[in-house]
Amino acid sequence: MSMSRGGRAVVFLLAACLLAACSSGEQAPFPVSQVASSPVAGDAIVEGTIGEASTLIPILASDSASHAVAGQIYNGLVKYDRNLTITGDLAESFEISADGLTITFHLRRGVTWHDGAPFTSRDVLYTYRVIIDPKTPTAYAEDFKQVKSISSPDDFTVRVTYDKPFAPALASWGTNILPAHLLEGQDITKSPLARKPVGTGPYRFKEWIAGQKIVLDANPAYFEGRPYLDRYIYRIIPDTSTMYMEMKAGAIDLMNLTPVQYARQTTSRLFTSRFNKFRYPSSGYLYMGYNLRHPLFGDKRIRQAITAAIDKKELIHGVLFGMGQKAHGPIVPGRWAYNPDVKDIDYNPKHAGELLASAGWKEKNADGILVKDGKPFQFTILTNQGNQQRLLSAQIIQQRLKYVGIDVKIRIVEWATFLKEYIDKGKFEVVMLAWNISQDPDMYDVWHSSKTNAGELNFIGFKNAEVDRLLVEGRGTFDIEKRKQAYFRIQEILAEEQPYTFLYVPDALPVVSARIRGVEPAPAGIGHNQIKWYVPKNEQVY
Repeated sequence: MSMSRGGRAVVFLLAACLLAACSSGEQAPFPVSQVASSPVAGDAIVEGTIGEASTLIPILASDSASHAVAGQIYNGLVKYDRNLTITGDLAESFEISADGLTITFHLRRGVTWHDGAPFTSRDVLYTYRVIIDPKTPTAYAEDFKQVKSISSPDDFTVRVTYDKPFAPALASWGTNILPAHLLEGQDITKSPLARKPVGTGPYRFKEWIAGQKIVLDANPAYFEGRPYLDRYIYRIIPDTSTMYMEMKAGAIDLMNLTPVQYARQTTSRLFTSRFNKFRYPSSGYLYMGYNLRHPLFGDKRIRQAITAAIDKKELIHGVLFGMGQKAHGPIVPGRWAYNPDVKDIDYNPKHAGELLASAGWKEKNADGILVKDGKPFQFTILTNQGNQQRLLSAQIIQQRLKYVGIDVKIRIVEWATFLKEYIDKGKFEVVMLAWNISQDPDMYDVWHSSKTNAGELNFIGFKNAEVDRLLVEGRGTFDIEKRKQAYFRIQEILAEEQPYTFLYVPDALPVVSARIRGVEPAPAGIGHNQIKWYVPKNEQVY
């Protein structure tokens, strides 16, 4: 699971796997004027991103900007294929014992790191050890703490044993494997690999110009075959409107459109002859998270009242132009663990007022703001720079909450500062953020009470004994029905407690330059076969 601002490997396996994929229905996957051609090498793809990576050592990152780049540079032992089935990656094959407690990975031979060193089981064992090391500030240790023993009978075999069932075990090994020969014996938090990574993936690191771009070169020795595109460039453009103008000018080849851009600014024949739009349900949800350590939000009636004062349908129509659906909890619709019977709090300003009154907020001042003990009811929604959807959502919510007597301020902060100075340090009242969620419904790292320390993912400080027990139960059995019961109940509790106001699940709206061929929508989205994307020789521009 990764925090979204607005590749492959970890991004697909742990973060941004997509529910389903289809073309928008507005046009064929490619303009009809294009003709088929044979794949050729050359050219580059430039992707626009509103946030800059924080580190390119993936186990130290919790943001999607970092994982997107890292996913091009590193591999896991396994990955999700185009149909969201787990398959081998650095592991050529794997076997699971009859009791489900032992996984044996058979590693690919002949794989090399980008510096030419051989990839072996030593790298897998190092990655495991550094993740579970208490000195490593990672949010992903818990999955690997479930391992009873790990061994490597030889350079190309890794055997992992668990002492009890652990449902996400296989998927957890999609974690990016790190180079032991460059990291062993060092403090990983001070490694130069944070800025100059060395991986096994389809693209090799070339340069990182802070605040501007990250440039990757094709790996000629990649075990699945050299990518056709010579370079993959991430341009950091903190504003989606500016990014869109850059794309129209031909300086950007790939970006995620905003709903208004998708619906109103990209429908002309000229645009559709130059770009291909895609639309499919995303795997993430937008939420407002309350700092439960703050005295204002310790009473669940307050949180319930705020949710009741927000019209989610208004957000979907006003912000998403109808391209999304309401979120009722931490599992998106369409997943097997999604509980369709969760009693969400409906939009009801009158009920919101009653809840606020029951919590002691009964009187209003001359400005119409609720007061209690002489203090007005006010707080700040903190969100990140460059994401227009979040800003618009916050502004609509601001008006709705003013109607029931709550004074809301909005503060926009640059992404890296947002994470380092506010989220990691718990210096916020309410945050507006999104999670990209994995295919497996395990959400221990976000909701368990043990994960509330600095740098971990339960940064709002949610603690609930029943949820803790159910999280352990849900990941501790292979029985799908028992898992479903646990996750259904968790969703019911969160709907009652409202530690987040779950807002909406937006559609994914990527757009790709029409000169780039080979893009194939699939259940895993459009990025699953990126190494097969190419540009015909006569259309190459870089």
